[in-house]
Amino acid sequence: MPVDLKQVVQTKYGTVAQSGLSSHQRGVQAVAEAFGYSAGELASIPAEANMGLSCGNPTAMAALKPGEVVVDLGSGGGLDVFLAAEKVGPTGKAIGIDMTPEMIDLARRNATATPARATLPNVEFHLATIDRLPLTDASADCVISNCVINLAPDKSAVFREIARVLKPGGRLAVSDIALKKPLPPDIADDLAAYVGCIAGAISMDEYRQGLMEAGFADVAVVDSQADLNAYKNIENQVGCCSPTAACGTAAAHDRSAASHPALAILEESTFHGELSDQLKRFDANEYAASVKVFAVKPRMVD
Repeated sequence: MPVDLKQVVQTKYGTVAQSGLSSHQRGVQAVAEAFGYSAGELASIPAEANMGLSCGNPTAMAALKPGEVVVDLGSGGGLDVFLAAEKVGPTGKAIGIDMTPEMIDLARRNATATPARATLPNVEFHLATIDRLPLTDASADCVISNCVINLAPDKSAVFREIARVLKPGGRLAVSDIALKKPLPPDIADDLAAYVGCIAGAISMDEYRQGLMEAGFADVAVVDSQADLNAYKNIENQVGCCSPTAACGTAAAHDRSAASHPALAILEESTFHGELSDQLKRFDANEYAASVKVFAVKPRMVD
């Protein structure tokens, strides 16, 4: 029976959403900072919005302006949506899209985590896949995403949807994983590696070509030079999108599976153990890169 990759990803991320991972854990905080988030940015949002799933900081490169509408693909707990909302202000809007119900529930709880956020009218979250966005044509000024497009089985469909919802002159600013060279067969064919943002990645050239075929101009896919092995430095976390039980030394010692049922579920997952074993056999930076992706939807020509 063919494997439903979307269902696999949705199930695993549903577990992550319930895991209790947050900036309160030193390892999770360290991952976000390693990929471009400042301590000040992380302190400005609910801790639970950051689960250590990033491979970059798209809001830092999107040049967002007050009054703009920004859409975050694969918004998770709302990390980039909340940061974007601060940049576009009350006259703008920050919209999160995620296909995992548990992530949407978490993001909506995070959106009202403080009295200040409860009064913000410019944040909303939608349950949907990123290849079928519940948005009208030409309704967004900017589309961002953080380590998610690599998980989409049909990336061409995602690129076309981005082009559809962007206004003429609108832009794409994405952090993602792309390949420098083909993966070893045992990694490329592994389902666990797919959900870990590795085997699902395409080459930098394919990424660039896919965006141009979707109608984008001024396409750039740039190696950020970030160290993908930063994840190996966190106890029990083995991939940009697949944290296992406790993250960080403090979490590992302070929170046992017995005291945190969600962690027990994750610890029992052989999925993550297998991925960890594979990652120990190769240098992620040799095969893949954290990339910054930029593109512009051309303006209408009279």
